[in-house]
Amino acid sequence: MKSLQSVAVFCASSNDAGPAYLDLAQRVGQALAHERLALVYGGGHSGLMGAVAQATMHAGGEVTGVIPGGLFTNGIPEDEVTTLEVVADMHQRKARMYELSDGFIGLPGGLGTFEEVFEAATWTQLGLHAGGRPKSVVLLDEDGFWDGAHALLERAVAGGVIQVENRAIIQGAKTIEQTLNILRSDRVHELPKFVTGKLNEGS
Repeated sequence: MKSLQSVAVFCASSNDAGPAYLDLAQRVGQALAHERLALVYGGGHSGLMGAVAQATMHAGGEVTGVIPGGLFTNGIPEDEVTTLEVVADMHQRKARMYELSDGFIGLPGGLGTFEEVFEAATWTQLGLHAGGRPKSVVLLDEDGFWDGAHALLERAVAGGVIQVENRAIIQGAKTIEQTLNILRSDRVHELPKFVTGKLNEGS
């Protein structure tokens, strides 16, 4: 099992994000750098996206931004990250971020963040990540931002539309230390993979 070397962070790009969320993003970036974990993120310069990237770089870490060409005007300058990859569209952006990352952190964000954390988890459920390797998703917040998401997931389990085993793909954490410990433990490495509703043989 490959050790944790790189982490994708999904988070808000809005400049209206509150100061507590910006502070959390900065502390995540600093922690990734201190733990020698490379940051993979969506290449934005504003909001939490910019905060986590800049904090990682300022702390001496490695940052790869992945951004669709011509789609955004708030992309981070190429000289402010270690590597900036320009891809054709949003679909390629997400696929490339998944490919480059060993695990995922969801910070407070909007519709794009919600889409990314659930899609990354779905790829683990379906065995679509590179080499079929399962990758955990941790929703990190300090004030209950993700409580509604966890309640929805539990409701889905109770209703029989999410398997208990697959619910474990998405974890929650209140601290950065706990988040990284969960990602390092790779709790989902023995999960069954379900494709079109049928359990893969030998998975």
